[in-house]
Amino acid sequence: MGFLYNVSKRLVLVGIAVLIGVYLNFPAPNMSDSLRLWVQSGQFFLHGVAGKGVKIFHKDVNGYGHKSKVLLLIHGFPTSSYDWNKVWEPLREKFGRVVTADMAGFGFSDKPKETNYTIKLQADMFEDLLTSLNVKEVNILAHDLGLTVALELLARYEERKKNKLTHEGVNIISLCLTNGGLFPGHYFPRFIQKLLLYPWIGSLASRLGNRYIFAKSFSEVFGPETQPTPEELNDHFVGIRYKDGNILHPNILGYIKERQVYRDRWVGSLQKTVIPAHFIYGPADPVNPPIFVERFKELIPQHGITVLENNIGHYPQLEDPIQFMLAYTKFLYSF
Repeated sequence: MGFLYNVSKRLVLVGIAVLIGVYLNFPAPNMSDSLRLWVQSGQFFLHGVAGKGVKIFHKDVNGYGHKSKVLLLIHGFPTSSYDWNKVWEPLREKFGRVVTADMAGFGFSDKPKETNYTIKLQADMFEDLLTSLNVKEVNILAHDLGLTVALELLARYEERKKNKLTHEGVNIISLCLTNGGLFPGHYFPRFIQKLLLYPWIGSLASRLGNRYIFAKSFSEVFGPETQPTPEELNDHFVGIRYKDGNILHPNILGYIKERQVYRDRWVGSLQKTVIPAHFIYGPADPVNPPIFVERFKELIPQHGITVLENNIGHYPQLEDPIQFMLAYTKFLYSF
């Protein structure tokens, strides 16, 4: 019996090794023309992470609005700045300048393996980017993980303001957030995210994932009538597979625990701020179900929330860009 058990165990390990080998040598899908143009029109800047230079992919384009109005877009997990591609041109109509970037470990930015991908690290990167671009004042629009990064930026801004040091950093003019884990107790990570948080299992699962598993889990957070197309799924997966970014996911997902640890700092900054702030919410979101709306109105009554149509899920800017832009434009005209 022991002999058979040992043989079975070895066969399982061999099978896993074969699957890993097949996956690591399985090429990522090709970019669509749309994604290729997105990447080709971007740039890179060098940001210091743990004493090393990390190349950060970013886009900085002029818009058609007043030249002093600058917008910063912050994407979510596990994708990239390409999350904003469907509202990119409409946003340029509203601002004189639009800036976005792939966070460290995401999209087409560098993905150093031995790095602790904290919210602080990402916030430092955005501050460094804005400083390098000579941006003094900024409006922020953020989604999912980007929501948490934006709240850290807000907390820092509020601290500078309290200490009368606003001249030492970038001032935030307005903040708009969309579907993300604002309240840890009302945020429900997907099964694959929970799996990736287990040290040994997460490391293995991150290596065995493929475009089909990604497509299934990614599509589940969209509304039933607003599903991503095969081309869109491929494009998002290209960014994930670039420089084996999928292997970093167990590390990056530490932000879920950070949200609990720093809840008072991040939620508190939104509760206390007097800058214009708003939330655009897609209710068909299994990660942030509709109870979120009640909680938001209860804890942050001074800031508005727009609830989109019932069929819009976790990615409102991709699922219904027209209604998303109408909601955001209405917010911009409110101050």
